[in-house]
Amino acid sequence: MLYTVKEVSSLSNVTIKTLHHYHKIGLLLPQQMSEAGYRLYGTAELERLQQILFYRELDFSLEQIKQLLDRDVERSGILSEQRILLKKKAGRLETIMETLEKSIRAMEVGDCMEKQELFTGFANEKEWEQALQEQKDYLRDTYQFDLDTDTMDVQEMNAQAKEAVSFMTDMASALVAGIKHTDERVSMLIDEHLAFLNQNGHPVTPQDFANQARFFLQDDFHLGMLESQQTGLAYFLTAAAEAFAER
Repeated sequence: MLYTVKEVSSLSNVTIKTLHHYHKIGLLLPQQMSEAGYRLYGTAELERLQQILFYRELDFSLEQIKQLLDRDVERSGILSEQRILLKKKAGRLETIMETLEKSIRAMEVGDCMEKQELFTGFANEKEWEQALQEQKDYLRDTYQFDLDTDTMDVQEMNAQAKEAVSFMTDMASALVAGIKHTDERVSMLIDEHLAFLNQNGHPVTPQDFANQARFFLQDDFHLGMLESQQTGLAYFLTAAAEAFAER
C-alpha cells in the first residue's frame, strides 16, 4: 500500500512542509512519484521516517541522521541502538524532572534547595561547568584556589551529586528529628557516605571528613549552602564528623 504525503503527515504528525524538506535533502525519498507528480510512500519509507523521528528526539542533526541511516545496518540494529540511546536520555530527563519538582516545591514553601541539589542531572560538561562557576569564582577570589573542571565525567558527577544530596538530606532529617550527633544511626550515614567516596575515586579518611566539615563551618559560602538546607546543619555535621573521627 502506498501513502500520499498528506496521509504520511497525518499518520506521523510530521508537517507536509517537513516531509518535502526531507525529500529535498535526500533524507526521506518517496518510493515513487505518481503521474500527477504526487509523492507516494511505502512501508519502508514509513519505517525510515520512524527512525528519523527517534533520532530527532535524541537531538541529532538532520545531516547526522542521514549519515546514520545510510549505513549498511539492518533496521533491527538501528532500533537497538536507538533504544539504548533513548533509555539513557529518559534516565537523564527523569533525574532533571525530579530536580525541577524539588525546585518548585522549595519555591512554594519558601525554602532554598541545597546548592548541589540544584545541579543534579546536568547533561554535559558545559552545563556542569556553568553550574559550578559561582563556586569556582569564590574559591579563586577568596583562597586563590582553582577548582579543576577541565576534565569531568558527567555520569560520575551526576552520581556523586545524587549521593551527596541523599546524604545531606538524611543528615538534615536526623537533626530535625532530634537525633544526637553521636547516635549510631548518624555514624552509619557518615560511614556509608565515606565508603561511597572511597569507592568512587575520592579517598577520604574520617579525619579528612572532619577537617572538611570544620572548613564548611568557618567558610561563609559553604556555611550558607548548608544552612540554606536546614538551620544548624553545618554545626550538626561538624559535631557528627568529629565524633565519628574520634571513634
